[in-house]
Amino acid sequence: MTQTISAVPLLDLRAQYAPIREEILAAVTAVCDSQRFIGGPEVDALERELAAMLRVTAAVGVSSGTDALLAALMSLNIGAGDEVITTTYSFFATAGTIWRVGARPVLVDIDPATYNIDPAAVAAAVTPRTRAILPVHLYGQSADMDSILDVAGRHGLAIVEDAAQAIGATYKGRPVGGIGTIGCFSFFPSKNLGAFGDGGLITTMDEALASRLRQMRNHGAEPKYFHKFVGGNFRLDALQAAVLRVKAKHLARWTEARRANAARYHALFRDAGLADIVGLPIEVPGRLHIYNQFIVRVPDRDRLRAHLETRRVGVEIYYPVPFHLQECFASLGHREGDFPRAEQAARETLALPIYGELTEAHQRYVVDAIGEFIERSRAAGG
Repeated sequence: MTQTISAVPLLDLRAQYAPIREEILAAVTAVCDSQRFIGGPEVDALERELAAMLRVTAAVGVSSGTDALLAALMSLNIGAGDEVITTTYSFFATAGTIWRVGARPVLVDIDPATYNIDPAAVAAAVTPRTRAILPVHLYGQSADMDSILDVAGRHGLAIVEDAAQAIGATYKGRPVGGIGTIGCFSFFPSKNLGAFGDGGLITTMDEALASRLRQMRNHGAEPKYFHKFVGGNFRLDALQAAVLRVKAKHLARWTEARRANAARYHALFRDAGLADIVGLPIEVPGRLHIYNQFIVRVPDRDRLRAHLETRRVGVEIYYPVPFHLQECFASLGHREGDFPRAEQAARETLALPIYGELTEAHQRYVVDAIGEFIERSRAAGG
């Protein structure tokens, strides 16, 4: 029977939850029965399981992806007078956490094809005050890590990978998060592996650094009430760990579903004669894309967004204002035109629904709605 579609949400977490509902409820009930809500066996088990999945020495559960970045920078003793090179185009926490530790975010432009940080711009931005590079694996595809590792190696810099959107993505066969000094992941509910609230993970190949991170998430205490340094309350709740342990077992299947949907979008846009009109995401050879977002580019993005909303297609703009144009970073001294590729992306990009439970009928509805907008624009001479 043909599926009739009248709306397509940007994300449908209920569709993901329904098949695993009993597993989730059993896991949550077990934590409630244990009455162990902070740390404990669920958090320990999640850390072991994700460390194995991500092929890292250690994984440290924390309270959010933002706190993962913050704890990582704090653990590296980055602070006042230091500089950290990062992209101007990402979720706010990328630059906001650098600012919070008292360091200066040194912003650079992006590669317009992948939206990830431009390694040539990173190399040009290094100064004697640079302590670290913070690349983002944006939308689920790895940054150019070989080039970034080369810059870091030549200057003795740490690399903090912002892998908040990229759990399961790989670079030349290696999972992201274990390539640099520290990797940071988010379990915000909309992520490919999402908790039932906030949660995050820090990964490293350095066991000594992992030990420091475990102290950092618990106010720097080891043992209890004895503080070697000032940390924070960055602990992951056991309830979230229990949920994530259930969901992590399904992550590989969900990733393949997203990748299949991305491939089908490419085919549908091509079959509709739109592939040369709508800028579709590319997958760089050697970089497995997990499609946390499926990003398209059109010059008339805002009008297209309005049209899709009238057709009840869920869309979102990631991100409308690059960091260098944010009011809170005015003291960095940037102005419009400083990073033109990021600014153009902010004007032209739009995220379409890509969740794993999306059906072919859903995707046809989305592509047909975009085709309708383009035909109307042509007819109007736009």
